[in-house]
Amino acid sequence: MNIIQFAIRYPVTTTVAVILMALFGLVSLMKLPIQLTPDVSKPEITITTRWQGASPKEVEREIVDKQEEQLKGVEGLEKMFGESSYDSAEIILRFPAGTNTDTSLLRVSNRLNQVKEYPGEVDEPVISSANTRGSAMGWFIFEPLESNPIAIDTMRDFAEDVIKARFERIPGVAASNVYGGRKRELRVLVDPLKLAIRSLTVLNLAQALDQENRNYSAGDFDEGKRSYVVRTTGEYQSPEDVANVIIARREGAPVYVRDVATVSVAYQEPQHVVREMGRNSIAVNAIRETGANTLDTMQRLREAVQELNDEILHRRGFTLFQVYDETDYIYSSISLVQKNLVIGSILAVTILFLFLRTASTTFVVGLAIPVSIMGTFIALWVLDRNVNVISLAGMTLAGGMLVDNSIVVLENIYRHRESGKSLWQAAYDGTSEVWGAVLASTLTTIAVFVPIVFIEEQAGQLFRDIAIAISAGVGLSLLVSITVIPCLSARILTTQKRARRRSSSRSTLPAEDADDRGARPAGRKRKAADRIGDFVYWMCGSIGSRVVIVCGLTAFALGIITLFLPKAEYLPSGNRNLIFGVVLPPPGYNTEKYVRLGESIETVLAPHWDAEPGSPEEAALDGPSIRNFFYVARGRGVFMGGRTNDDAQIRDLIPVFRRALADLPGIIGIVTQSSLFQRGLGEGRNIDIEITGPDLDKLLALGGRIFGQIQQVMPGSQVRPKPSLDLGSPEVRVHLNRDRAADVQMTNQALGFTIDALVDGAKASDYQFEGDEIDLTIRGVDRYAGRTQDLGNLPIFTPGGRLTTVGAIADVTLVAGPEQINHI
Repeated sequence: MNIIQFAIRYPVTTTVAVILMALFGLVSLMKLPIQLTPDVSKPEITITTRWQGASPKEVEREIVDKQEEQLKGVEGLEKMFGESSYDSAEIILRFPAGTNTDTSLLRVSNRLNQVKEYPGEVDEPVISSANTRGSAMGWFIFEPLESNPIAIDTMRDFAEDVIKARFERIPGVAASNVYGGRKRELRVLVDPLKLAIRSLTVLNLAQALDQENRNYSAGDFDEGKRSYVVRTTGEYQSPEDVANVIIARREGAPVYVRDVATVSVAYQEPQHVVREMGRNSIAVNAIRETGANTLDTMQRLREAVQELNDEILHRRGFTLFQVYDETDYIYSSISLVQKNLVIGSILAVTILFLFLRTASTTFVVGLAIPVSIMGTFIALWVLDRNVNVISLAGMTLAGGMLVDNSIVVLENIYRHRESGKSLWQAAYDGTSEVWGAVLASTLTTIAVFVPIVFIEEQAGQLFRDIAIAISAGVGLSLLVSITVIPCLSARILTTQKRARRRSSSRSTLPAEDADDRGARPAGRKRKAADRIGDFVYWMCGSIGSRVVIVCGLTAFALGIITLFLPKAEYLPSGNRNLIFGVVLPPPGYNTEKYVRLGESIETVLAPHWDAEPGSPEEAALDGPSIRNFFYVARGRGVFMGGRTNDDAQIRDLIPVFRRALADLPGIIGIVTQSSLFQRGLGEGRNIDIEITGPDLDKLLALGGRIFGQIQQVMPGSQVRPKPSLDLGSPEVRVHLNRDRAADVQMTNQALGFTIDALVDGAKASDYQFEGDEIDLTIRGVDRYAGRTQDLGNLPIFTPGGRLTTVGAIADVTLVAGPEQINHI
């Protein structure tokens, strides 16, 4: 017994199978993760190394060059990018698609262990894979209430301990990051003149602070039945403990830290500037874990925000609220695709009804659509995929094809029934006769899409879901056409036959009238069929007519393509309610200047967020009203973003942002709408031009010429140099005079640490404060730190026992250096 006979003979079993498929499809749909776009894995590994206070050239020489020398031999490496900037180095290793990232991580780690040595102040390299650096699914702003006078920049540690920790405990959240505010530190504010008077160096102070801040194990001993472990404890418990540390003895008297410095808990200099709607803020994001359900994870995040506000933040005078939610666009996008799927299915069934003209027969054929779609959800769940706009688009495209096989089978069943066969025999013979052709047609369709599943590159990963959805749907429609359709046809056709007999027996029309009424439509149909037949006969009548028809249809098709073909692009941009602006300020701007830059931009944009939607104030604006606006300066990068109250007006916000940047001197601004498939700031539908060479000055000159030519060739385009096209980043260089330094026994390392400590602050040890580990730093008093003209007069006591100045043993010059050096 074959499958067709089994389906016809056992209708109850067939019905149960359909119901089970629908139930399992619903269960699969509920279990499938829901997100905006498919996961596109990038086989990349990033190595980040921090070196506080180092210039890009020092970072390149001491870190990047050494690491690249070892990493260039990693097995399977396709491309390597190195970036040297102030305070940090970053190397990105790119591997071919399909590479096992875990294995590559192990190989990279082994290679990095072969780097012989780094400067003493360099932190351990941090290795991460690309998927741990995903774009945030949500952004939240932490601000004080209007009645709270506390400055928000002092609450960074609180945000990390409370908000970040709470977010990272949520299932589905891979990581959370905090931007803005200042971290606490235990600051030893030292006066170098007092050190010099007591014949002490900054190194003496740092060594004393580090050595006294330790616990030591002193062994163990037995007494009676007990064994005791002996430990000496010396970790600092309070700032007073640090102030009472003895640095050295002079003439028999101890020199305490309090004699040369003051000790207090203070806040570090801000590393980030975060402003929201014109107010200083702290921003917290949440990054989705790969494979997690975005909608469920976001709902848990909202519940966590509500819980934090109700139980902790509001009582302390603070509030936490969401300013960006990826699920807003997910809901609207998926809802649109679902609506198109439903509308397409309804239209397909409607067309069937117009031709079949019976509700029961239409129901039989139309049943293939929901059954096949439910089965597609099972296939997606088994293959560990997710529901996104791509997979739903595949189901929408397959909607019309799902009924093709059923129509062919049903039409052939009708033909056998009209030849006088029994219902059972007609259903079996009609299906058996065409199942081979139906199978060939289905396999042909599947063969077009299945190869996409095996493409490992980005395009294959992106469109894999659409191939799976169409292949699974069409394959299941084949199964429905050779089982469900013959099973139902054997019964529904019987009902139709009886219904027609009952209808004819109840008719009261005279036979002549009935025949006349039936003849008129039939005659019209025969005339239409005759005309179509005559036209086809004329087309096939001679070779000339065939050539004319083929050439005419081909020319018509090409003309339509030429006139109406839209512009080609790799991926659509979508219509996400988010505008990004990247700001490139002149090199050398400090944090205070970044704040003033943000305030200038906010002055132009403030009327747009002050205006209520639909108010006369909004009507008077030269652009839409703004729902949210943020401004972030991080390191030497500045970006901003905004959303409108009306999603449909988001593109009108682009010229508003451009006007806000137009009047800022020396500023290069890039403003774009966030793309549907954009995975991070600066990514998306861009054209990257890489210029490489051994001479940095020539590269900058060539980059400037290319920058100008692009603007001439592509007027209106937004061109962003990365990094800057000039060596304008101010840099103070202290070059040690080795002859003079040898006379006072001063080394280059000792001089560098001394200047670092007195000017910017150098870490000497760690300190436990309220359960957190913070830095214990040495810093110079204000009258010595932060003034370039007085750096040469900075007093230091040398290991040779002499009081001198920096300018006496070194040359201090002010130069311009690169803000970033890239390797490819």
